[in-house]
Amino acid sequence: MPIKRPSLVSGEIYHIVLRGVAGSRIFRGIDDYYRAIFSLYEFNTSKPIEIREQRRQRQIVKSAGKETIDNREFLVEILAFCFMPNHIHLLLRQLEDKGVSNFMRKLGAGYGLYFNKKHDRQGHLFQGRFKAVHIKNDEQLKAVFNYISTNPVSLIDASWKGRGTRYPKKAVAFLKNYKWSSYLDYIGIKNFPSVTEKKFILEIMDGTDGCRDSVEDWIRHKREISIPSVLLE
Repeated sequence: MPIKRPSLVSGEIYHIVLRGVAGSRIFRGIDDYYRAIFSLYEFNTSKPIEIREQRRQRQIVKSAGKETIDNREFLVEILAFCFMPNHIHLLLRQLEDKGVSNFMRKLGAGYGLYFNKKHDRQGHLFQGRFKAVHIKNDEQLKAVFNYISTNPVSLIDASWKGRGTRYPKKAVAFLKNYKWSSYLDYIGIKNFPSVTEKKFILEIMDGTDGCRDSVEDWIRHKREISIPSVLLE
């Protein structure tokens, strides 16, 4: 039975999944991943934007040797993210009424338009509406953070999500080199620090060491962990 999407309430946190139509790839190369990172950052505003113009303005400011001042009215706090070849995981806190829905609409439409133009395709890129599950307590939050952070392990171990991995050291090493998620920034490796708001998660997880220990423990003991319903596939 499909999970019914909850009412999205400001101040609350949600696990979001956006999947490619019919399981198709939504990233075909490094430029796509970088564009999606840029989109996460730039579309998080209540004002309409055009990516090309936004890039031009930032380049003007940078060329003038000035510091960019970000005074946007954010729709959401991006607490964690992970890009997979055919889907995206996000952990979002809604900041204003319809903030999550408006952010996901802008992200889906904006990135979809870019992808179709770049790869000479037509039609919808994403599979219908995004999925969302409400995170109700700290234990669920920790589980979702671990789940999102370890999602890339399935790229080197296809059976990982079902039975855990027999190669935990390999999985840990792989995550430390997987660029397309928020995990590196959470363990103190500068990657895309401007995208995520990390303070809240770091407090819940007891800092960078706590984030690392929790994720690595999840990898080593996944077979023994009871999987909560907030972990969307």
